[in-house]
Amino acid sequence: MSNQIALPTKRRRLSSTSSSSATATNTIIVSADVASLFECPVCFGYILPPILQCQNGHLVCSNCRPKLTRCPKCRGPLGNIRNLAMEQTATTVMFPCKYSTSGCAVSLLHTEKEEHEEACEFQPYSCPCPGASCEWQGSLEEVAAHLIMSHKAITALRGKDIVFLAKDTNLPAVMDWVMVQSCFGHDFMKQAENFAYRLELNGQRRRLTWEATPSSIRERVSSATINSDCLVFETSIAQLLADNDNLSINVTIYMV
Repeated sequence: MSNQIALPTKRRRLSSTSSSSATATNTIIVSADVASLFECPVCFGYILPPILQCQNGHLVCSNCRPKLTRCPKCRGPLGNIRNLAMEQTATTVMFPCKYSTSGCAVSLLHTEKEEHEEACEFQPYSCPCPGASCEWQGSLEEVAAHLIMSHKAITALRGKDIVFLAKDTNLPAVMDWVMVQSCFGHDFMKQAENFAYRLELNGQRRRLTWEATPSSIRERVSSATINSDCLVFETSIAQLLADNDNLSINVTIYMV
């Protein structure tokens, strides 16, 4: 159904194939037409329940309403009148994802819209590079290229088993070692829950291993650090495992 909604909604005279297909097409067209009636006149997003109107029946979305003192259409007082008819209509309308202009073709009931948009892969992503005050945003497909092109200190490696070298572990300062690892035919950023990773550090008669499920790119690196959901060890441990102040970290990504 969502693919059909993405098509132009010109009304066409249907040939006499079957009444069920004609009914389905009309429903989709009507839903697309009705959805446009829910557009907010301020931000052009969708007005979803609970729906409040001004005294003249004009609607504004819940995000814009707290910022206004007057109705943007008639300049009258906003009021707190519930529009129950529009709320009832909203339960039957398929609304496009708010990232439709970025390529998402999904349409959903308003009760499913927020959950989908929180996980939608077409939303803009911030730069995940830790320790950098980078304000870049872009699509998921552009993240890896941005990291490699704009952050020259980042190492790009390929393969599910790699060795990453962290240098100068004895420096009296906070150090960030960042790499982009590509394997299984794509940059490892989608469907994190379907994979696991292992970090292994080997020293003389010593070994330190950490295995876990990778975090999603939507989660900031700082949140993993705050929650201790990552490999953390003190400088004294690093020195036990280091060779000439360099740490060799074996990184393995595998499907689960």
